[in-house]
Amino acid sequence: MGTSHRAFQRDPDWASHSLGIFICLNCSGIHRNIPQVSKVKSVRLDDWDDAQVEFMASNGNNVAKAKYESKMPPFYYKPTFLDCQLLREQWIRAKYERKEFIHSEKQEPYSAGYREGFLWKRGRDNGQFLSRKFVLSEREGALKYFNRNDAKEPKAIMKIEHLNATFQPAKIGNPHGLQITYLKDNSTRNIFVYHEDGKEIVDWFNAIRAARFHYLQVAFPGASDADLVPKLSRNYLKEGYMEKTGPKQTEGFKKRWFTMDDRRLMYFKDPLDAFARGEVFIGSKENSYKVLEGLPPSTQGNHWQHGITIVTPDRKFLFACETEDDQLEWITTFQKVISRPMLPQEYAVEAHFKHKP
Repeated sequence: MGTSHRAFQRDPDWASHSLGIFICLNCSGIHRNIPQVSKVKSVRLDDWDDAQVEFMASNGNNVAKAKYESKMPPFYYKPTFLDCQLLREQWIRAKYERKEFIHSEKQEPYSAGYREGFLWKRGRDNGQFLSRKFVLSEREGALKYFNRNDAKEPKAIMKIEHLNATFQPAKIGNPHGLQITYLKDNSTRNIFVYHEDGKEIVDWFNAIRAARFHYLQVAFPGASDADLVPKLSRNYLKEGYMEKTGPKQTEGFKKRWFTMDDRRLMYFKDPLDAFARGEVFIGSKENSYKVLEGLPPSTQGNHWQHGITIVTPDRKFLFACETEDDQLEWITTFQKVISRPMLPQEYAVEAHFKHKP
């Protein structure tokens, strides 16, 4: 019968008997919203007639995949069960309702190499969302946005080389919330946007991935698609609140929002700040980076009791977590990063961090 939507969840107790596929509970709800395409039944609880059973037996997920993903571009993001509802819903609609991966011309919104439109963008200082024109151009190698419709000059030019996009509905407070980051003077700058239309914002996300894919194909001519696809966009390894103290370790501990993005540990006063207050580069154990549970015995000023010490070649960084679970999750995340050998280009990033004023 073929495998289930394994990417989504382990137990496919549901089926679409019009598409001939098995699906998990989570996806069954999305399929029910497109009844003209997908008719859903429980594998265990509903009655099945012989014709339906026969149809399932002669189709199955592998057959459906071969048909409905036959022209899927390598850069298109295929969500897993860990991804937000929006990504999963738009994937199912793109695949079965709009048949975007059967008909290449339907991929124009994200594969053309150029896209412009309006997104609601959070103001850097006042936190209000205002409509802003965005233009993504592969030819110019940049994503730009304009503060006024008639503005000649963009407010920001974000190079495709340093661009990342990740859906952050909970943090942004909108089910379609997308966080776009780029490097400005070697520091990370955050932009928070959304569009009322779920397809539109997912098309923007995949257009950014397409632009990154084509940029990387030129930058790494020998690389295979499989090498490049994981580099197109990154979800954060972990985010959340911790307390931190300064380099002298005599200042009081302050509560900050932390984001672990690849090897950059950034901290913000507020989760929706445009710029990080500071960034810590976390290298590998071969380069003398270590993570330790707890804080040095002389430490004072922390309100939270569950300490973490990160040892770098230059200094120690002290953090405190509110709960033991938080502490364990952060330590696990840091250990994963530290146990990964450094790539040649990461040495250049590390060198920059060392020379930061």
